[in-house]
Amino acid sequence: MNLPAQPFPEHCNDDLAALCKASGDVLRLNVLRVLASDSFGVLELAQIFDIGQSGMSHHLKVLAQAGLVATRREGNAIFYRRALPDTLRLGGRLHAALLEEVDGLALSADIQQRIVQVQQRRAATSQDFFLRVEEKFRAQQDLIAGLPHYRESLLALLDKLSFAPQATALEVGPGDGGFLPDLAHRFAQVTALDNSPTMLELARQLCQREGLDNVTLQLADALDSSQGQADCVILNMVLHHFSDPALALRRLASRVNVGGSLLVTELCSHDQDWARDACGDLWLGFEQHDLARWARAAGLTPGESLYVGLRNGFQIQVRHFQRATANTFIGTF
Repeated sequence: MNLPAQPFPEHCNDDLAALCKASGDVLRLNVLRVLASDSFGVLELAQIFDIGQSGMSHHLKVLAQAGLVATRREGNAIFYRRALPDTLRLGGRLHAALLEEVDGLALSADIQQRIVQVQQRRAATSQDFFLRVEEKFRAQQDLIAGLPHYRESLLALLDKLSFAPQATALEVGPGDGGFLPDLAHRFAQVTALDNSPTMLELARQLCQREGLDNVTLQLADALDSSQGQADCVILNMVLHHFSDPALALRRLASRVNVGGSLLVTELCSHDQDWARDACGDLWLGFEQHDLARWARAAGLTPGESLYVGLRNGFQIQVRHFQRATANTFIGTF
């Protein structure tokens, strides 16, 4: 006997209708396409699509109400990024399918050119930012991209992965340990590796203050050995300090348990060479396709990504890569 389908609550139907309405406009579809690998403020999007700010604000409001975009406030500015689809909720599969189709759209030459202009303006802004704080910059490196800038986006991606209650985590280069409390509350056991005794001492003090008894701190080079694996390996603003990031990803991939994840938070590629001396950066961020290519060569599969805009002109990418099978091939370089 077939039972009648249970109706969804009325508000769920409203949510589905809002999603369909939001996707029924060419400009809004193109906004989602542009947000695939970047995040922008309303003024930047207005410039990219050559429309007024009020008109763009309306379209963004429609997309936000439908759950297709998320926002992050940075000072007085609000940056928009694509929201992650939740396939377990009504409309989630439609959301995911919509983004897949949108990513196949070709942007016009005019839109691409205006995107370049926005990025050039960001580069100039980041240079101005450095000139204003040059004298005290060494003591304030986190003004470029400290944990508060990307923590919310990183946690959104981390929580969507839904690790098992007994899952383990490994953070490489935890710095002063600012992200360890978030990991300790989500994983049964957390290990933090750093080659700086000073940073590890700061992390130890934080763990003591927070009562994090499931966190183990180790003074070690994460690339020296593949011993010590975890279900989730995290690198926050670390990869640009490795002389060979492709090799680093290959070796760190061996620390990811079968079916586990590697999360990388990094700056997108930029041209601010002063960051090498001011912050000790060996790499000026990374192109999105380079990280994906290196990850695939390391036997990892690229997953979902988030992009966070910063008022000082830099751009952060939060990337998820997964190790699928025990027989995954770890490539050579």
